[in-house]
Amino acid sequence: MKNRLYFWVERYLFSPNTIQKVLSILLLPITFLYCIVVWAKRKFAKPENQGVVVISVGNLIVGGSGKTPFTIALAREFRDVAIVLRGYGRQSKGLIVVSQYGVIMCDVKRSGDEAMLLATSLPQATIIVSEDRKKGIQKAKKLGAKIVILDDGYSKAGIEKFDILLKPSMIFENSFCLPSGPFRESVSNYKKVDMVAVENVDFTRDVTIINPTKRMVLVTAISKPQRLEKFLPPFIERIYFPDHYQFQERELAKILREYNADSILTTQKDAVKMKNFRIDISVLELDIILSPRILQEVNKYIANFAKIS
Repeated sequence: MKNRLYFWVERYLFSPNTIQKVLSILLLPITFLYCIVVWAKRKFAKPENQGVVVISVGNLIVGGSGKTPFTIALAREFRDVAIVLRGYGRQSKGLIVVSQYGVIMCDVKRSGDEAMLLATSLPQATIIVSEDRKKGIQKAKKLGAKIVILDDGYSKAGIEKFDILLKPSMIFENSFCLPSGPFRESVSNYKKVDMVAVENVDFTRDVTIINPTKRMVLVTAISKPQRLEKFLPPFIERIYFPDHYQFQERELAKILREYNADSILTTQKDAVKMKNFRIDISVLELDIILSPRILQEVNKYIANFAKIS
């Protein structure tokens, strides 16, 4: 029941049917109030200098848009870098240092899948999860970070930072904010940030399959899993779970038997939750290729910050 509700909401936000479109319109008064609250919070926020370079990678829509792989690609360009994120889906609270220079300090249940993917992908970085991003930034600073990247930090208007908004290539059927549509804030905000990174213009995706087998079944728990379609081999079965779902080894073994498959094909974010499973895993390895413009603008901000400081 919970899974069906999750996917109903996802269809409602991104590909609504007629009934869902009507519901979207009926909810517009609530959307109007939501927009006022979000606007007021941003309008009256006073960005505070954290004493360290802060770069935010965010988006305006709910759900995935490539923030984590974009963050990985960006972080690989720097030394003494830390990444601070909330850690959605983790079974813990408070500030946790997930990794420091390649040393993993907790398990995936405490870190969350996105944070663990960052930790395993960036051995030269420090990864911190914290609901309070300011505390996370200050902890990163104490641990020696010269640059802090906020994964999904656009909404944190009280932090002085260089804001990068990712803009997906897909076109949405409506541009309403929540709860009438998929946007967290007005689409006009694309014109108000330091940089908009447009998919297939400012960054591209390169996907390869690690450990491919003859018969694979795709199993994933990411938002909008249909975006994987163009990277999949033909005639592959697909099984989707809600975002951040915690897989069990026995359920994946059952899927392998039911589909007579040799391996589970999954994303890197999902694979970190399957690391100790005694089943064959094939992984869709995603690399983000950044345009020179991204790095030029970010480096310009870092240089200006150093001059002011």
